[in-house]
Amino acid sequence: MNKFLSFLLLSSLPGIAFAQQNSSAHFDGETWWSHIKFLADDSLEGRDTGSEGLKKAQAYAVEQFQKAGLEPAGANGFYQPISFNQYQLDEEKSSLALINGSESKPLSFADDAFFSSRYTHQSVKLAAPLVFVGYGLTIPEMNLDELAGLDLKGKIVVYLAGSPSDIPTALASHYQTPAERWKSLRAAGVLGIVAILNPASMDIPWSRISINRDHPSMDLAGEAFNETPGLQVGVIFNPASAEGLFAGSGHTFAEIAALGKDRKPLPRFPLAASLKAEATVHTTQVESANLVGKLPGSDPVLKDEFVVLSAHIDHVGIGAPINGDKIYNGAMDDGSGTAAVMDIAASLKAHPEKLKRSVLFLLVTAEEKGLLGSKFFAAHPTVPRKSIVADINMDMFLPIVPLKELKILGLDESDLGAEAAKIAESMGIKPIPDPEPLRNAFIRSDQYSFIKQGIPAVKIDVGFDLGSPEQKVFKDWLTYRYHAPSDDVNQPVDLQSAATYEEFTRRLLIATANLASRPQWKPDSFFRRYAAD
Repeated sequence: MNKFLSFLLLSSLPGIAFAQQNSSAHFDGETWWSHIKFLADDSLEGRDTGSEGLKKAQAYAVEQFQKAGLEPAGANGFYQPISFNQYQLDEEKSSLALINGSESKPLSFADDAFFSSRYTHQSVKLAAPLVFVGYGLTIPEMNLDELAGLDLKGKIVVYLAGSPSDIPTALASHYQTPAERWKSLRAAGVLGIVAILNPASMDIPWSRISINRDHPSMDLAGEAFNETPGLQVGVIFNPASAEGLFAGSGHTFAEIAALGKDRKPLPRFPLAASLKAEATVHTTQVESANLVGKLPGSDPVLKDEFVVLSAHIDHVGIGAPINGDKIYNGAMDDGSGTAAVMDIAASLKAHPEKLKRSVLFLLVTAEEKGLLGSKFFAAHPTVPRKSIVADINMDMFLPIVPLKELKILGLDESDLGAEAAKIAESMGIKPIPDPEPLRNAFIRSDQYSFIKQGIPAVKIDVGFDLGSPEQKVFKDWLTYRYHAPSDDVNQPVDLQSAATYEEFTRRLLIATANLASRPQWKPDSFFRRYAAD
């Protein structure tokens, strides 16, 4: 969207337009967009982890870091090398089938269900009974144990993605991570999992999920990083085909989906069917790297503490063609955050600020593979871990509407969330919590890697009110552009919205670097426990 059109949109909103026009003095959106044009160019082929396209993007980012006067802060200059295992399913030698009595019904990978190589890391051949376990959650803090009373030893569990409405959003998101969910399932003797996508919270339609099902997954090399030890098979199930799972059980998927839509409690019961699974998985090694640049602080003591400004520079690479286009450019995901990191670094050179603490500008790899780059950095930072006081993460912040509201993930968890809200309000912008908790956004980006190391963190996006026209704009973006070739430079964006977002983030970064004491978790935050580890 050009600047003139952005101005027309903003000027139609009294009170907001004036605040925004005067709250982005350091940014105009144009340099941000020029970075995205490079990062999302077809020649970079979607910046898949370990690819030549990603290496080109990283070289460009290093050049921008150098122009901004940042000091190298990786393990090898600006680079922090990382080794990965890559897992590729051989579909021609793999199969899934539902067994009900003497009847065997093959499942179509395209239409019904497919192996997730993120959870199926080794070749496997097994058949096991199925048990439906509701949302499949065990949350001690809420006295919730959906596995209680069920015989799960040697079984494959089936669950609906989601959580009950009485579970706080951050808590529900945390216990839906693979690592946390698997702890309870493994203790119960479970062999595998079948996740039914929740129709009420699917960002991407099944047709687009399915066409890229054979894209390889990755994990960090080394058993210490294996979050699901003992998990033999993981399957993703199309909700449109899920009735077959419930045949003969006395329940229907329509009944389950209706309850799940409203986040109501779900029944739990054995299914009549068993799952027969045969998977052939090939493993290869991949190398990639995080990028780390440092802007030193000025305080004799506090300069040894660090505020991290992060984004992920990778995307998903080349995939199945959609409308003849097979390059998944990743302009907004996360060219937008990567460009903002570079832009904010440049602004602090052009318009210096006195920063007591040092700032790490971090561009991580392999976010799309499961937050792997940030997971590695948070576990093995290139500065002392205890010296990192906060992470401000930017991922797909979507300046596709005028910026009236900022969605702050982590708003109620720490002083950092409170500081972000205060700065937003000072700019005439309304801070809001996550309006769509079913999407589990809190655990789906790199801030979560820092949180699990006890470091207060936030992720902040352009927001909207439920039921508003802006909500539909965002929903349409997710349906048609998220993880699709159409997330490219030919989409409409609001440059003024982007500039105001960058100004907000710059102010939050400066304020955090200059706080008298490091941000603290709130006493009632679940995540406070990690700070004591």
